[in-house]
Amino acid sequence: MDLIGNTANSLWQVILVGLLLGAGLPTLFALGLRALGSRTVTDESGAAHTAAPGPVRRALAYGCFTIVGVVIVAGIVWIVVNGGH
Repeated sequence: MDLIGNTANSLWQVILVGLLLGAGLPTLFALGLRALGSRTVTDESGAAHTAAPGPVRRALAYGCFTIVGVVIVAGIVWIVVNGGH
């Protein structure tokens, strides 16, 4: 039973890391792009204009990009320190 428990524990860890890094980082990057994108607003006369993102949306986008960048650099450093294995 101990072998099955260890295998299940290892499998769960691989799935969790795969979801976080495999889907989580691209999703975070996409959220950053979405926050940085322009949006359409209408003024009092009903005319549509494109509005640039405000400071809060820019800060959110740059925060997302920073997290993605830090994780990528940390992964590269981890691979280099461990000899690429």
